[in-house]
Amino acid sequence: MSRHRRPGAHVAAALTSLLAPLSAILLAVDRLPAQERDSVLPAPPRGAGEGEGPFDRLIIRGATLIDGNGAPAQGPVDIVIEGNRIAEVRSVGAPGVPIKDEDRPKNATRDIDAQGMYVLPGFVDLHGHIGGARQGTPAEYVYKLWMGHGVTTIRDPGSGNGVDWTLRERARSAANDIVAPRIFVYVRPGAGWEGGPITTPEKAREYVRWAAKKGADGFKLGSYDPAIMEALIDEAQKHGLGTQAHLSQMGVARMNALDAARLGLGSLEHWYGLPEALFDDRTVQDFPFDYNYNDEYHRFGQAGRLWQQAARPGSEKWNAVLNEMLELGFVLDPTLTIYEANRDVMRERRADWHDAYTLPSLWRFYQPSRENHGSYWFSWTTQDEIEWRNNFRIWMQFLNEYKNRGGRVTTGSDSGFIYKLYGFGYIRELELLQEAGFHPLEVIRSATFYSAETLYEPKGRPTEFGIVRPGLLADLVVVDVNPLHDLKVLFGTGTTRLNEKGEVVRVGGVKYTIKDGIIYDARRLLADVARIVQEAKAREALAGQPQASR
Repeated sequence: MSRHRRPGAHVAAALTSLLAPLSAILLAVDRLPAQERDSVLPAPPRGAGEGEGPFDRLIIRGATLIDGNGAPAQGPVDIVIEGNRIAEVRSVGAPGVPIKDEDRPKNATRDIDAQGMYVLPGFVDLHGHIGGARQGTPAEYVYKLWMGHGVTTIRDPGSGNGVDWTLRERARSAANDIVAPRIFVYVRPGAGWEGGPITTPEKAREYVRWAAKKGADGFKLGSYDPAIMEALIDEAQKHGLGTQAHLSQMGVARMNALDAARLGLGSLEHWYGLPEALFDDRTVQDFPFDYNYNDEYHRFGQAGRLWQQAARPGSEKWNAVLNEMLELGFVLDPTLTIYEANRDVMRERRADWHDAYTLPSLWRFYQPSRENHGSYWFSWTTQDEIEWRNNFRIWMQFLNEYKNRGGRVTTGSDSGFIYKLYGFGYIRELELLQEAGFHPLEVIRSATFYSAETLYEPKGRPTEFGIVRPGLLADLVVVDVNPLHDLKVLFGTGTTRLNEKGEVVRVGGVKYTIKDGIIYDARRLLADVARIVQEAKAREALAGQPQASR
């Protein structure tokens, strides 16, 4: 049948069948306020068989524990979980020796035999957008990709689906009514209210008070004029709310990373504003005379040349900026992963997971476009990739030195753009921190304890997760291959090995993701994602929609 002809009755019936599960959600979306109707579909209720528990007494038995604080692995241990909290972590013997039953905790209502497996705290993605309407990525798809990779907590920077939408999803996740990580809601100043744009310090403070009353956890800031930035950060601190910032090139001449850190900014997202704080022979980036920020090829192409304009590593200026940021307790959340295509676009375009797990709508969004954010491949060159490789070397050196001197570096992915897929992009961030010089134990600490601390410090409370300790929430990752030996085993597609017969096999992938004491089969979650992708492709094929080439 020609794709230009209307589908026949059998095709229409097939389409109706495929779309039927979405009808209830679409009806609910239609009833939303006008400003939220362009949001992605909220997650459906957690279905029967989606997660087991919580249990009165769940015991994970015989595991090797990587507890998240930077300490080496220890095992075998039994981990006792009562309800949604860790009750006990008990060493039960030595490796290679049978475990004596009399030394083990008793009276389990559910056991997991984890001998030969590794248990880690749940991962935290501090830069996790919950999908996007232009990408066509519904919340269920995004959440299950995260949970399938052990991500049990995310911070949504900007809450782009709407403040009220994200607050509702946070509440549904907290109640475990949906399959989703726990959500920290950070909003953009001005979003969701009717008080007009944020143009004065007074307006800034008024908005912060409004957002605090709504229940937001914090704010995603830009490079605001200094007086407004100061008001936003100061008022947020008064209300126990966090701050993160993407300091864009449009404002860094007046508000670089060090300026923002001095005002009390919590964490720097990406790295914009950091090289500018390191300038010692200029005050602005060496922009070409035809540069236009709205042209994303200009924006990202020139960003790849920025670190080479900063003070040299080890110089007086380099050390002065680094040391002052350390004194201020500034957090760096680099999101290295989201820029990786810039240094090798072909690698990202051909990643193992795209065929099975990337929605066709998201794949189209990635393609060269002058309108889609992060789709600037219409002029990308070998030289651009070389510049970005050089950029990464200096950037990674700063991050590693910052970590080595006691600074906190955390993990975020910013997935959904630039060929980066939720979950998969997050695990790649861990690999890139190792490339920067972090020991795998330091990587895991950044992904768990340090990221959790960053969420709780503004609240003035100790963290509730991020480290495996009695009394904390039971957010855990169980994997059956040693991730310290190879972080690739955390990818949902695992990694390749030769077995005893000389056959190429896939090993790894998270086995269980445990959130609030509820056990999720991570591989089943990813199978659900693959089904969502297959159904989307089938709907488009039935509708005669041409597919973008992969």
